[in-house]
Amino acid sequence: MSTLNVDKVDPSSGTALELGTSGDTITVPSGATFVVAGTTEITGTNNVQRPNVDPILINGAMNVAQRGTSFTGVTSGSNYTSDRFDFLLANLGTWTIIQEALTSGDAFADGFSKAFRVDCTTADASPASADYVFFKQKLEGSSVQAFKKGTANAQPFTLSFWVKSNKTGTFQVNLLDEDNDRMVSGTYAISVADTWEKKIINFPADTTGAWDNDNAMSLEVEFPLDAGSSYSSGTAPSAWETKNNADRNANDLALGDNTANDWAITAVQLEVGTYTSSTIPPFQHESYGNNLERCQRYYYLHAANTSSGDVGVGGYYSSSYIFFNVTFPCNMRTAPSLVYVSGTDYYKIIGISTTDYFNDILGGGSGTTNEINFYNNSQISGTEGGAGFVRTNNTSASIALNAEL
Repeated sequence: MSTLNVDKVDPSSGTALELGTSGDTITVPSGATFVVAGTTEITGTNNVQRPNVDPILINGAMNVAQRGTSFTGVTSGSNYTSDRFDFLLANLGTWTIIQEALTSGDAFADGFSKAFRVDCTTADASPASADYVFFKQKLEGSSVQAFKKGTANAQPFTLSFWVKSNKTGTFQVNLLDEDNDRMVSGTYAISVADTWEKKIINFPADTTGAWDNDNAMSLEVEFPLDAGSSYSSGTAPSAWETKNNADRNANDLALGDNTANDWAITAVQLEVGTYTSSTIPPFQHESYGNNLERCQRYYYLHAANTSSGDVGVGGYYSSSYIFFNVTFPCNMRTAPSLVYVSGTDYYKIIGISTTDYFNDILGGGSGTTNEINFYNNSQISGTEGGAGFVRTNNTSASIALNAEL
């Protein structure tokens, strides 16, 4: 084999340059890097090309946790530690959920320092038929158009992640099409207890049911962790089908059957196409700032965990009515709802020569995807036309805006 050493190759005519012919293999040697303008790099150990776009899943490395890093006594509802990932629970045991710091293991060696972890603290070995524990991320229709679902050119899916549990066996992951009430499932095996293992799951394309190109929910990536018979009496479908709840947890992890049980996950990655462990594109590690901004489209923590955190500039509309405006750091998915913690004198407005305390914050006025007006008209006593700085006044006070799917 001969070697040609050049600094640049130009086409002999026109602008088209061809390497090889049909059926040839173009090889990038191990350790070398081949960069294509407008794409991420292609390396000799992972010969894959991906456009320079944001990852489909948000916060897959579990680095952002706006709501907090640890919650105990969790028994119901939607629960978030790592942003965008919902630990959804209905009447099945009691749990602790945390953003876990990694300091060892194969996932850590692969570049991941955070994980979502859940521990069972009160067991329920015989859940009622409608009880469940799911871990999932919900995606807007506008975020999944690259799969071309519902068209003749529909593309397959590949999901990868690192996972660890004390339980071993074969378990399940679902893709749920919420626009067309369809689903498909894949399985993964945990082979060694309490050991990080990387999993790659391929899902087929679906030429039935196009996703709406909007800001409403179209796709759910769902990890069943436990459920009663209404969710576990069927069979995991390897082909797309009309959604059947009985099929969603056919390979039951049964994480709630013992207080010794735990499950952790990180590096959750969804790609367009079919890949193996040797061909899947490398995980897109984002800066914390970019990752946070993508999370803030759905949930924005404005002020919390300080006794003197800045909220905004306020004014007295009347002697008993203050208002203030909050502008969001990015456009949220929809006009958000207000989430706040109230308590005696949890908030204050500081004027030129006085401080006025109040307990509650109410939302109203011109709430949009980029700003909202807040007010209080029940605990205020000041001078009409006056102004001041609005701040928190208790470490338990917090103000957030929620536009989750």
